[in-house]
Amino acid sequence: MPWHVYILQCADGSLYTGITTDLQRRLQQHNGELTGGPRFTRGRRPVQLVWSAAAADRSVAQQREAAIKNLPRERKLQLVAMVEAGGRPF
Repeated sequence: MPWHVYILQCADGSLYTGITTDLQRRLQQHNGELTGGPRFTRGRRPVQLVWSAAAADRSVAQQREAAIKNLPRERKLQLVAMVEAGGRPF
């Protein structure tokens, strides 16, 4: 199964970064449509997927997730904007 790194924007404007093998299922969990969503997004629904990228394996996905989580908010928003404009983040 391919792994994905993703960034969500919550209803309050906050950003959440995570990894998964099934983006659709995970997004449904974040929005409360399926059980298993993280505590962080429960009070910040609805959430919207604003960025995602495939990763070769779980290790690469976790490394990218950690790198993104260490970025300041402004840089995360630039990453999202760059991809929306057709650029490649990694």
